[in-house]
Amino acid sequence: MKGITLLAVSVFSTAFLSFTPLNKKYIIIDAGHGGSDAGAVYGQFSEKDISLNIAKEIHKINKSQDKYEVILTRDADISSSLPDRTILINNLNPEMVISLHVNKSPEKETPKHGFEVFIQNSEGSKKLADKISKKFSAQTIVERNLHILRETKAPAVLVELGFINNTQDRNYMTSEKGQKEIAQKFVEIINEY
Repeated sequence: MKGITLLAVSVFSTAFLSFTPLNKKYIIIDAGHGGSDAGAVYGQFSEKDISLNIAKEIHKINKSQDKYEVILTRDADISSSLPDRTILINNLNPEMVISLHVNKSPEKETPKHGFEVFIQNSEGSKKLADKISKKFSAQTIVERNLHILRETKAPAVLVELGFINNTQDRNYMTSEKGQKEIAQKFVEIINEY
């Protein structure tokens, strides 16, 4: 079954790329988790839904831009393995990859809050992380050996959009206003890159 999935991704990527202009520039937005993998959960809220909603909003806002085309690794609540995602990403050879996630703090009384950005050791990733950090006042930029960062050939960052168990972060990330504001800031970063 796994071989069939990888074959399908390869065929899709090859067919997709053969019908697009060679000078087209892509930005990949990876909505973390999906399907049976909910990620961080708090009450009725899940990481997979928050990351997908914001990814779709980035895609929607960016449609009016000519500079880049935003491609989502998933646009529905489906499971997609990390190797499948990185194969798709590397086949498209994007300008950058932004993987969206939601954090959860073990502290119950005063949970952590705010954005965190994770990178692999590359200049392109550091440059992108710096832009994200400034735009969102991210508290930390940390080098991590994460699959999506390690296996992606393009500059890539993994962004924790806030802490699901922090009331202020959760209310902002799950509100329509908050999701639109977050998405708009990412589109600005993409277009300044």
